Amino acid sequence: MLRALITVMLISMSSTAWADELQDVDPLEDLNRQVYKFNFEVLDPLFVRPVAVTYDKLTPKFVRKGISNFFANLDEIPNSINSLLQGKFGQASNDLGRLLINSSIGIGGLLDVATSAGLHANQGEDFGQTLATWGVSEGPYLMLPFFGPSTLRDAPSNFIDSFLDPFSYNDSYAVRAGIKAVDIIALRADLLGVDDVMSGDKYLFVRDVYLQNREYLISDGAIEDDFDDLEDY
Repeated sequence: MLRALITVMLISMSSTAWADELQDVDPLEDLNRQVYKFNFEVLDPLFVRPVAVTYDKLTPKFVRKGISNFFANLDEIPNSINSLLQGKFGQASNDLGRLLINSSIGIGGLLDVATSAGLHANQGEDFGQTLATWGVSEGPYLMLPFFGPSTLRDAPSNFIDSFLDPFSYNDSYAVRAGIKAVDIIALRADLLGVDDVMSGDKYLFVRDVYLQNREYLISDGAIEDDFDDLEDY
């Protein structure tokens, strides 16, 4: 997912083809900007980012890698199901194989043994991408409180995919909340470098990168651009 985001950011910085496509996707911009301020100018700098910075500095790299592997392994559950729903049977088999190997030999997903076995991670599949494959239009862009950028089509995705999270069925709220908190902090730590490349109107930056990243994932990376050297990245 992070590689996809970086690739899309390169397209965003180097191509004007996206500009025309993004003109009419945000009819709720005034409201979205208010939610953006709460998410990115209050919640993130006061709570999420400081914890992520501390986590990044104090946690050994191999531990951070193990935690990232653990959550990436859990993601293989919705990956495989959504790949199947999209008719990507080979990818679904690959994702399921990764889940089985890493959950067993990989000590619950802490180690990515599957990649060494030739089963490489895909960019990830979610229910929003499945709806797109089924022909559902994305609808207007939405900035959701706490959850961040989305669209009318993608908004239900996290809720639907949450039913595929085994920890959502744990009876202890503390366990569920703790696991989710670690997931969020680990993900935010992985994105700390993105803060340094955000420029100009940051609301537009976040919106455009999100929408382009979604298009990149839905099209499985088959994005048309005006540059021949992009594949070098």
